[in-house]
Amino acid sequence: MADKTQVGLSYIERETASNPFNCDKSGGMGRMHSLFTRVRRRWMGVSMGGIIGFIISLQISLALALMIPAQAQTASGDPAPIHLVALGDSLTAGYGLAPQDGFTAQLQTALLAKGHRVIVHNGGVSGDTSAGGLARLDWVVNDKTQAVIVELGANDMLRGLSPQMTEKNLRQIIETLQARGLKVMLAGMLAAPNLGPAYERAFNGLYPRLAKQYGLVFYPFFLEGVAGDPRLNLGDRIHPNRDGVEVIVENITPVVEQLLVRVEQ
Repeated sequence: MADKTQVGLSYIERETASNPFNCDKSGGMGRMHSLFTRVRRRWMGVSMGGIIGFIISLQISLALALMIPAQAQTASGDPAPIHLVALGDSLTAGYGLAPQDGFTAQLQTALLAKGHRVIVHNGGVSGDTSAGGLARLDWVVNDKTQAVIVELGANDMLRGLSPQMTEKNLRQIIETLQARGLKVMLAGMLAAPNLGPAYERAFNGLYPRLAKQYGLVFYPFFLEGVAGDPRLNLGDRIHPNRDGVEVIVENITPVVEQLLVRVEQ
């Protein structure tokens, strides 16, 4: 797999004015070099912006939950909508975007347009790590949930945390969800090359390994087609803008559909 990386969740402060990405378009998925010149990391936990965004996303999910089931009741025999939770960090939360422009809202629209009866719930919190996702798993993924997209680990990598610990946390998340009978999709991430080849191999390898071991629906790189393209990112050149999220959703939707098929079986 070609080298790629994802950077800049909310707690990262870049000290460079240039684009930290250099994409080589010659490969299938591209290659990103020169992650940053200098990076200062600081632990801030879950940001207030992330919490506010999460509350807004819950309000949207509740509104959809009121609308779609009501429509299902009007047509006799129609199946109830599938409840899908996206558990992740700022990429899932929709950092810097209006609620309707974020990942879960755009994914919801794309899936409905394809005829799927589904409610996509935003379980993203900016700055979250795999440990944070594990800690809030039980209250984010409620009893109505039937499927979960797990998009975590980028913040672990950006802090240089042990890939073994990231894998342990993700493994526990997956096992907990599967024990509840839920269908799981894993969205992968790739390490920054400046962390060194040993770290890169350890981190990049954990996602396909977990997907294979647990028989998960797998999407290798969440930011495929978006990372490093200034046209598809916010002014910070880090987080996807509305158009960038649209590209992510276009790329990932067929894989999410595989997840929905598993729920319907």
